[in-house]
Amino acid sequence: MTAVPVPHRIVARRAETPDTATLRLEPVGEPLPAFAPGQFAMVWAFGRGEIPLSVSAMSATGGLAHTVRAVGAVSEGLYAAEVGDVLGLRGPYGTGWELETAAGQDLVVVAGGIGLAPLCPLVRAAVAEPKSYGRLNVLLGARTPADLMAKTETGQWETAYTGVSVDRPDGHWAGRIGVVTKLLDEARFTPDDTTAFVCGPEAMIRATARELLHRGVPADRVRVSLERNMRCATGHCGHCQLGPLLLCRDGPVITWDRAEPLLYVREL
Repeated sequence: MTAVPVPHRIVARRAETPDTATLRLEPVGEPLPAFAPGQFAMVWAFGRGEIPLSVSAMSATGGLAHTVRAVGAVSEGLYAAEVGDVLGLRGPYGTGWELETAAGQDLVVVAGGIGLAPLCPLVRAAVAEPKSYGRLNVLLGARTPADLMAKTETGQWETAYTGVSVDRPDGHWAGRIGVVTKLLDEARFTPDDTTAFVCGPEAMIRATARELLHRGVPADRVRVSLERNMRCATGHCGHCQLGPLLLCRDGPVITWDRAEPLLYVREL
């Protein structure tokens, strides 16, 4: 990893939702070390600051993609960036999904809203090697149809089951309505031979993990990506502390048997 921001130029920008965009970046000079799916970079908007963003795509040339939602000063600056602008990146940081350890097992991928972004590289890897894994299930949830991410790509994934559900439909929505956990009823997996990967709002993560355990998926085979206030990304400042864990170092991906006792402590 590198602790000094490395310049990257925006070569493409894709609007995802009214407040979210995916930026495809290429390094200006030497690329960063290779990222693993689930890891994150600290992305610098010059003149504003930096924030952690999971990698939503990687290329063989060292190119990266990051999906950003405009919710604060730095993210608003990144969201407003245009093709040709230069950003600073440092990383890679944190733990990844470790898809390779689920070889031969059924896969259940559950994403809520922008939580799909760090799961996209994992799904692409599983789709590219169908003989390495069992049945692949992708369950997608969002508040409204307008909040659904990567609509074209997700519709092209070859999976055993892909389910999409929204909380608040519009007049044109003809799909499922309700929380994303309802889609587990349609998914195709053998619980005691399954690994699950979950990312989204914390309440959705807790509800999904409970449902997976209720169906018989072992807690140490449920992997979740958690979010806290990351500042240094090197485990020194303590802003991302969750009990005994520093999520920039020990996370963001951890197994549910480690996460559960921490997430049920109020304001931890």
